Amino acid sequence: MTSGTAEIRAVARAWADAMISNDAERIGRFMAEEWVIVADSGITGRADFLALITAGGLTHSAMDEVGEPRIQVHGDIAIYTARVTNTAHYQGERFEADEWTTDIFVRSAAGWRCVHSHITSAAG
Repeated sequence: MTSGTAEIRAVARAWADAMISNDAERIGRFMAEEWVIVADSGITGRADFLALITAGGLTHSAMDEVGEPRIQVHGDIAIYTARVTNTAHYQGERFEADEWTTDIFVRSAAGWRCVHSHITSAAG
């Protein structure tokens, strides 16, 4: 693993740790203002996602990589793809997810920030 890929893996791990802290401000530090997540339910922007966490409508208690992630670094852009399992509560209902996630990070003076996330359920 090169230093660039190790750096992105560390950022992704720190972001996962922030997610299980359920602290919207801490989570938001990893997201660019224009961040969106694409899932089977559609596209959700940063403000709506963080508001859901702040309100307690979405919480996570576990988030773990399964196997080795695929990380590509192209200058100030990095692509992180990994299989991730997580335990969460959405609107009070517990669920276990096994998903493929792709995060696109951009490096700025503030460090690496995610601009786009995409999650897809892993095949059973």
